[in-house]
Amino acid sequence: MASILIADDESRISGFIDKGLRAAGFATRVATTGPDALHLALTGEFDLLVLDINLPGMDGFEVLEQIRGSGSRLPVIMLTARVELEDTVAGLERGADDYLGKPFRFDELVARIRLRMVRDDAGSSSELSHRDLRLDIRTRRVHVGERSVELSAREFALAEEFVRHPGHVLSREQLLSRVWGFDFDPGSNVVDVYVGYLRQKLGPGRIETVRGMGYRLA
Repeated sequence: MASILIADDESRISGFIDKGLRAAGFATRVATTGPDALHLALTGEFDLLVLDINLPGMDGFEVLEQIRGSGSRLPVIMLTARVELEDTVAGLERGADDYLGKPFRFDELVARIRLRMVRDDAGSSSELSHRDLRLDIRTRRVHVGERSVELSAREFALAEEFVRHPGHVLSREQLLSRVWGFDFDPGSNVVDVYVGYLRQKLGPGRIETVRGMGYRLA
């Protein structure tokens, strides 16, 4: 499941985008200041950034400059009420992949996000692997060594998160947001249940419990 970072300090707009993208099948997170947007964008946890220009603490242009200055190729779609030609040119010259003005049609935003994802995936392999575990993103097939494994859609999404971040400790909250796409009650044990399913299907010793923190792919 693709993860989208939304950087916008207007709660009405960010809430609308957040809700709509989750309904469209994306995992999301909202940043309301420029420094927060920059910090989150550089974590490597997101597949695309929807970025407003008018952010407190650091405007969107500076956020974008620092993202590109770090060497990050994170796709960025600027979504802003500043639609003058000079602003559009400034955004694109600083490294934005797309520029969309407010007010906007939500369907168009989703279409632009999906198009950006397709372009990013076009030059990359559809297979993710870690040691003897292989996941084909397009066909949704899974192999452990020479053995084929059947996973449900949710199990596959969870396995994909682990394989994309091998050795990283992923908290229950991170996994809920990225795989289920919305926030559960913090007391929910759904992550633990599905990790148990993966352990049964992929084999013991592959997914480790890090007490008090979460899980990681060994």
